[in-house]
Amino acid sequence: MNNNLLQYLITDPKYYSNDKDLFKKNLEKVLKNKKVDMACFRDKESKNFNTLAEVFVQTCKEFNIKEILINSNYSLAHALGATGVHLTSKQFDEIKEAKKLNLYTIISCHTFHDIEKALNSYCNAVTYSPIFDTPNKGEPKGITTLKEAISLYEDIDIFALGGIVNQEHVEQVSKTKACGFASIRYFI
Repeated sequence: MNNNLLQYLITDPKYYSNDKDLFKKNLEKVLKNKKVDMACFRDKESKNFNTLAEVFVQTCKEFNIKEILINSNYSLAHALGATGVHLTSKQFDEIKEAKKLNLYTIISCHTFHDIEKALNSYCNAVTYSPIFDTPNKGEPKGITTLKEAISLYEDIDIFALGGIVNQEHVEQVSKTKACGFASIRYFI
């Protein structure tokens, strides 16, 4: 069992709100109640993205979160003093720009080919998903395929993502050599 499994929180306005005060309050509650090693601000719908991202970065700094990431926007991550960026699976051509800004760079991967591209682009890490069943994300890869990805691409940190909602899922991931797991709902 991997006891050094990093726990990577990803936000979603559905659970955190896009009201900046309520967002901060909800984020603080999660950070007080759960172990969080890394955190990513992800919001694909709110009009006040930059304001919420700023609140997110400041709050994570108050809680001494080691890696503080902004989803997809490496310029904003750099401007706000975040430590990194989590790029989408459509942003492989932007890895180099993020790395130029000295940002910890993680990218979403859904195939072994994606992981190989990330490795060849000197990404720090990848999320590989979906591992378990999750709404609108396609067929789950499962633990066996996750283990296969980890053994094939041992030169890059791989985080399990997708459908990780409870301790049983975390325990299954911890029996692999995954660097960690990423989740929205597990932390709520």
